[in-house]
Amino acid sequence: MRKNYREFNRFSKTFLSAFAVAAILTSCTDLEIEQTDSVFQDANDASFQGVTDPQSFVDDIYNSLRGQIGDQANLYALSEVTTDASLVPTRGSDWGDNGIWRQLHQHDWRSSHQYIENVWNQWNNTHFRAAQVLSDLTQGDTQLKANASFLRALGMFVILDNYGQIPIRDVTATPFVDPSVISGQEAVDQIVSDLEDAIAGLPTVGPGTGVGASDSPLTKASKASARYLLAKVLLNKHIYVGGEPNTADMNQVISLVEDIEGDGYGLVEGYFDIFKNELDNETIWFIPTAVGNRIWNGLHYNNSPEMVGGGWNGFATLAEYYDLFEGDPNTNAPGSGQEERRGFVPNSGLPVSQVDGGIDDNNNGIADGSSIGFGFLIGQQYGDNGEALNARSGRPLKFERNFVDGNGNSSLINNSETTGIRVIKYNPRFGAQTEHEIFFRYSDAYLMKAEAMFRAGQDPTAMMNVLRNLRKATPFTSVTEQDILDERGRELYAEFWRRNDMIRFGQYTRDWELKAASEVGNETRNLFPIPANQLILNPNLTQNPGY
Repeated sequence: MRKNYREFNRFSKTFLSAFAVAAILTSCTDLEIEQTDSVFQDANDASFQGVTDPQSFVDDIYNSLRGQIGDQANLYALSEVTTDASLVPTRGSDWGDNGIWRQLHQHDWRSSHQYIENVWNQWNNTHFRAAQVLSDLTQGDTQLKANASFLRALGMFVILDNYGQIPIRDVTATPFVDPSVISGQEAVDQIVSDLEDAIAGLPTVGPGTGVGASDSPLTKASKASARYLLAKVLLNKHIYVGGEPNTADMNQVISLVEDIEGDGYGLVEGYFDIFKNELDNETIWFIPTAVGNRIWNGLHYNNSPEMVGGGWNGFATLAEYYDLFEGDPNTNAPGSGQEERRGFVPNSGLPVSQVDGGIDDNNNGIADGSSIGFGFLIGQQYGDNGEALNARSGRPLKFERNFVDGNGNSSLINNSETTGIRVIKYNPRFGAQTEHEIFFRYSDAYLMKAEAMFRAGQDPTAMMNVLRNLRKATPFTSVTEQDILDERGRELYAEFWRRNDMIRFGQYTRDWELKAASEVGNETRNLFPIPANQLILNPNLTQNPGY
């Protein structure tokens, strides 16, 4: 039986118009702007009689995820740049953007922060539009409604996880009715109910091989992706409702992951091959959006400048995050003792014939971008023909561990072009603009199962060592809570989950390099503020503590 859903937020016509441009109000260096051609049902239409073309409407909700997941700002920035895994220093005048990136890493944001407002608008819009499809006034078959249930749960999960409260409005209400607000147990119950409906009505879609085309079944929800999201919700449930992890919830997480395994998903060898434009046993759900933001936002301007996009020289990671991985801390050259997931920095490009799926736009026999390494780029960088690259200053292009200004002081401003270790998982040697960004994958589910076992009093050491052996890392002799968090950091970097993980393990407010000292230990930063304009629109919302 579906629980009563009091369907979502006050959306004025002005608000919807603002949402339409929200996706482009990101950093000036964003790679792409996603557009759609479907007509949305006006959320202010008090005579709402149901969505007239629900299949196209649901397709359009999925299509909107291309921009919401594919960009480098908004949800990605809130999930990664606010953690120890990612930061965007200001290099001269580059990436200043009025401090919008620095504020995230330092935990010094305000309720008017652009990305905080955008995420609120985008993901509330996602679950509201799905609610229109789920209305009894909309005619649709079981699978269509199940997709809408999944999308509503996803949108609500993002809002709950980031803001702690979800505005809800009946789709037939006038815009003059203040939306109600749910949080805590009530919010979790609604999301769980929707996901149970999704699991019941969605198709079983197993893993596959071959090119991950935009018409692949894995671009839409399946039973496996709904089970994955339900496991994620239950693993984090104690964060949303208070208290300690519940053993029954942990056992359900274990069962859900085993059901995903039953559909054929599993661990695979070749860590960086997972991020090619292909399907494998790892990929549960991918978004058909170009991966250029993940490739170019950290590479230097002179990394293969002849390629489409070029480097933008922004994002980097902290040395302490890089040091989570086995290997020499000062180099990542092949054979320097590193585990597979830390990657390597090659010293020359590869012939196209040696690069599966390689592209040679320059007609020189060398695969484009094949001199660009995998994982963590530190030290001297090289061109496709093996030449040592220089920065624009003419000095060697050597990515450095630390972030320092012109006076040698640790700083997020006045950095040089080469400060910071760079991170890359999707590689241009397999295509600089391929539309294949993984959102849910099996290794995450596998580690969720291991964590649930640990929290339920079981020993996940053997299970975690299966993954570590596959990734060519030293096996554990025993497993602590810190080991589990660190392993998730090694496996899932740059995949949207670092903030969520750090909060669950109680480490999001700890100290790290270049965080504002005044914000260390500030537990109110576990939630973002409700945007100020939304508090004015809806008096049922309450600003989160600390803002």
